Amino acid sequence: MTAGPADASPPADASRPAAPVTDPARLRRLGAADGAARDVIAGLLGQAVRGLPRMRHNQSGPFVFTMRGEPEGPTASGDATRHRAVPAGRSLRYAAIVALGARLLPPDEQRAALGGQSAAELTGTLLPRLAATGPDAVTSLGDIALVAWAAAETGHDGLPQALRRLAAADRPGRGAVYTVDAAWVASALAAARDAGADPAAEHLERSRRRLLDGLRGRALYTHEVGGRGLVPRYRAHVGCFADQVYPVQALARLGDGEAVAAADRVAAAICAAQGPGGQWWWHYDARTGGVVEGYPVYSVHQHAMAPMALLDLAEAGGADHLGAIARGVGWLAAPPETGEPLMPGDPVMTWRKVARRDPRKAVRGARAATTLLRPGWRAAALDRAFPPGAVDRECRPYELGWLLYSWLEDHA
Repeated sequence: MTAGPADASPPADASRPAAPVTDPARLRRLGAADGAARDVIAGLLGQAVRGLPRMRHNQSGPFVFTMRGEPEGPTASGDATRHRAVPAGRSLRYAAIVALGARLLPPDEQRAALGGQSAAELTGTLLPRLAATGPDAVTSLGDIALVAWAAAETGHDGLPQALRRLAAADRPGRGAVYTVDAAWVASALAAARDAGADPAAEHLERSRRRLLDGLRGRALYTHEVGGRGLVPRYRAHVGCFADQVYPVQALARLGDGEAVAAADRVAAAICAAQGPGGQWWWHYDARTGGVVEGYPVYSVHQHAMAPMALLDLAEAGGADHLGAIARGVGWLAAPPETGEPLMPGDPVMTWRKVARRDPRKAVRGARAATTLLRPGWRAAALDRAFPPGAVDRECRPYELGWLLYSWLEDHA
């Protein structure tokens, strides 16, 4: 991803009706468990389709890195501040995630959401980046995997080249890789297999085994698998929420009994640790499954990433965690940490997170160090000194992409 001034597309017509995706099977399931949670997701789906055109870096380029909320003035009642969303940066990674989600929209809605392109055409603009050299070379294994994944799911004829680039980037003996990247590799290869592209059997099995071995002897995933050396020792026992849900999703999509059983164990642990307000916490002790530090709590975890992984798991034959999904969605509607709503409406869908006001992520660092010495050690004084409540007024394109991907997928 590259930071820099954004030449964003003109705002789309906010009065345009929401996408005709009012009753996908997953949303019906959520509604049967919790009607209020269903209404939250249905509203966000419509906002995502309206909001995506505003997040293009330009009409033919990738998506911006973020939309930042800048104060614009008080509301009519004078009791709050309005914010306008200002685009910044650009991101290949986020564009690939948007393509994955937008693929599930009807063709006319894809083009409305993607500035006239289909999801496959958007993917086609990303594929040449994988062949770039020099300063424009894509070196992130996760980015390469996401583009290959998007090529598989959009049916793009550039998939074979993307798979070759992925294999070159993920050669045997590579050593430690970030857990999220390893999960995206497995998901991309599983998607290629399911699309009939026949990825290299050795690469698919190696990616599967890397995830399974990364969990061996632990309750949850740490931040790296396949070796050590990417993470400082004081936090080598810590895994974040993303380190859990992306492997759950990948293992579920691989689909064999051993993989689904491993995904079940991880899902059960994070659901057991879920907060009383439905919070999906951020940092875990991979040795025990306990929470190291809960904040920040991210909106995308609540409405998209947890549902995406847990619904995939249930549909692969694993446990059903629909109640936990509904509680997570409910947190968005009424986060107890702040009186400020996290769903401000157009032009952004949700504000990014609720965090502590601690300088330089001091609480997370301190708790990683103390739990290394004694699992479960919490130093309650840190909660009193740095209570949660700071709202990060950003919205990133991948949040919209994963929302669409989570709820419009239909295995029914």
